[in-house]
Amino acid sequence: MTISKENFKKTFLEKLATMYGKSIEEASDIDKYMALASLVRDYINKKWVQTNKQYMESGEKEVYYFSLEFLLGKLLGSNLLNMQLTELCKEVLAELNIDINEIENLESDAGLGNGGLGRLAACFLDSLASLHLPGHGCGIRYKYGLFEQKIVDGYQVELPDNWLRDGNVWEIRKPDKAVEVKFGGNVKVDNVDGRLTFTHENYESVLAVPYDIPIAGYNNNTVNTLRLWSAEAAKKDFDFSSFSRGDYMKAVKYKYSVEAISQVLYPDDSYYENRVLRLKQQYFFVSAGLQSIVRRYKKKYKSFSHFSDKIAIHINDTHPTLAIPELMRILMDEEGMGWDDAWKITTNAISYTNHTIMSEALEKWPIETLRSLLPRIYMIIHEINERFCRELWNKYPGDWDRISRMAVIADGYVKMAHLAVVGSYSVNGVAKIHTRILKQEVMKDFHDFYPYKFNNKTNGITHRRWLLKANPLLSSLITDTIGPSWINHPWDLINLIKYADNSSFQDELAKIKLQNKSSLAKLIKDKYNLDIDIHSIFDVQVKRIHAYKRQLLNVFHIMDLYNRVRENPYLDITPRTFIFGGKAAPGYYLAKLTIKLINTLASVINNDKTIQDKIKVVFLENYSVSLAEMVFPASDVSEQISTASKEASGTGNMKFMMNGAVTIGTLDGANIEIKDEVGNDNIFIFGLTADEVLNFYHYGGYNAWDIYNSDSRVKTILNQLINGFLPNANDEFKNIFNYLLYNNDEFFVLKDFSAYVDTQNRLDHRFRNKSKWLTMGVHNIAHSGKFSSDGTINEYAVGIWKIKPVFISEE
Repeated sequence: MTISKENFKKTFLEKLATMYGKSIEEASDIDKYMALASLVRDYINKKWVQTNKQYMESGEKEVYYFSLEFLLGKLLGSNLLNMQLTELCKEVLAELNIDINEIENLESDAGLGNGGLGRLAACFLDSLASLHLPGHGCGIRYKYGLFEQKIVDGYQVELPDNWLRDGNVWEIRKPDKAVEVKFGGNVKVDNVDGRLTFTHENYESVLAVPYDIPIAGYNNNTVNTLRLWSAEAAKKDFDFSSFSRGDYMKAVKYKYSVEAISQVLYPDDSYYENRVLRLKQQYFFVSAGLQSIVRRYKKKYKSFSHFSDKIAIHINDTHPTLAIPELMRILMDEEGMGWDDAWKITTNAISYTNHTIMSEALEKWPIETLRSLLPRIYMIIHEINERFCRELWNKYPGDWDRISRMAVIADGYVKMAHLAVVGSYSVNGVAKIHTRILKQEVMKDFHDFYPYKFNNKTNGITHRRWLLKANPLLSSLITDTIGPSWINHPWDLINLIKYADNSSFQDELAKIKLQNKSSLAKLIKDKYNLDIDIHSIFDVQVKRIHAYKRQLLNVFHIMDLYNRVRENPYLDITPRTFIFGGKAAPGYYLAKLTIKLINTLASVINNDKTIQDKIKVVFLENYSVSLAEMVFPASDVSEQISTASKEASGTGNMKFMMNGAVTIGTLDGANIEIKDEVGNDNIFIFGLTADEVLNFYHYGGYNAWDIYNSDSRVKTILNQLINGFLPNANDEFKNIFNYLLYNNDEFFVLKDFSAYVDTQNRLDHRFRNKSKWLTMGVHNIAHSGKFSSDGTINEYAVGIWKIKPVFISEE
């Protein structure tokens, strides 16, 4: 698509006039953003129509990626990039005295996800479109997303994330594609001509209305679709009778109960009503998505015999697992298919990615909750369980313990991970060690029974967002040095290796890093009125706040370093800026207390003049994709310090390395594969291995009190939590003290403390050798192409989904 500067400017000004009736002089900044985004969307939409047309005509297999999260970030900049309009747009806006950065900043981050799970899904959609692959997303259009995080007196406070306040210019509402989703009620069973029929009665009807967002590929004509479902009242008539009687709540109760389904991501599950709401959300979007897929399939094909040859359905973690019984329901109850045929289609169409070994994230639902909310779905799950248990009995006769461990329904619960494995043809982990643990530990029984189902697909990130867009200075240096081929073939970044020790290249790299640090320092100064030294080590841990991710280990090292500097103000250390960011789940008390601890420690350290600004601590409020785009390019050190065996993969580690930061981390998740790529000299590894952690869990032998009593540094730090050293109300940090010692330090924070401090000291000394540090950074950038999501998606496309590229022609 060739667009002249004159035409772009003319069309932009016309957009302002037709949308708002304003000239460029009268228009507000938000008017300019909306007009510009609408213009870019129009260009995308032409390709979108052509893409959908060719997909229908080609008959090639398409994949639908079901995920409860899609953490897209801001779309204007990435769409300009993928449409090859960035430079043209900059020039046009500059002639109109408009700063493109200010316009981009007006866009809200889409409130459609929380952390790595959602960002992975977004990266995958980008790679699918950029590789010409027919693949679409299916999720929920959350009105308020997770929450907007505010830090008040050091505490996390959750506010509604009203990201749709000004609307979403990228979406198109399609009420004609709406479908009905049913909750509650009862199921009537009849025998009609020797065949059982099931009729759902007395249910609550919810209308699922799709909002489609185009996903443009990089420098091609492919535009795939992210379809997000919004819950609306099926009964549109106002309950005038109830209102007239003064029963105002009844008049609006149904409407609000329905709309709650798509209000927020992850409602606080410490309340029963919110746990039910989560289950509603999960069924809502898989039912709507599958109904839409089946309806589209039937437009082209009369028989379902080719369904799994034309359609791949992928469930991202356990949240969309109800896709399995729901597809069975549609095929049997609506299409008149028998169990065996429906089961064959379902298990040949659905594949599953496991993202965790954490038991609380594997999901299980009380039988009564699921049965009352989804009566027909429960009947199908019950039948799946009965048939599966018979299979187990045939293979393991008399082994009731094994059958109980593997059953889909057991101990009063429906186990979603078990259902996901039983009802899919592929089960993949997201890093080599994670997949190994799944096979040998968490899902060993299932791997023994279905060895052919399990495989590994290490996560990846899109280099277009996390290098080309987030770090344009570094991207330009790379292109000037090795040429532009890496943009389409990210593994070509390996060609940077020959420049790892080149002093000229290192000088340019150092200038870029310093400029990126200056930009982040300015943001911190403007927002928090805190001056930080851009020549200090930017040591960064940004991720969801969780005990296994061990922000506490990071905090304890800072406290130890602070104690040493207080004792000796002339201690020879490199100045260090510790940067944190991330949200804690609203009901996760320990995680929220950790945020309070970080901010309390920051207040103490940042106001202590005796340490001569050698240490600064910053907590970045409301961590988001757009904030991450500033953080990663500015970072020197990437903190990846989860308890070994607990982090399935991680993707932040990849984003840091792609921007030249050096990892300090445990042998966990993708850290291991990063180490294998960059070599031991270009990463800092410490701590227990996964096998050592698992051995402690299995056989015991660890006592946190032993560390407390034998390591004076640990004793000092933990005592400082409770002796008034850190100002806190009601001795609340005593809860952290008790958690670590009386719960025996379940994530081995104290056990790994000494090794972590020693490794941090090594890191400090290595940083002082600027040339060596820059060499390490180059090695990380050069090897990061291995972790591009383009490579990961190619592996999914060939190894799991069996989809092929469809090259979209110009209209």
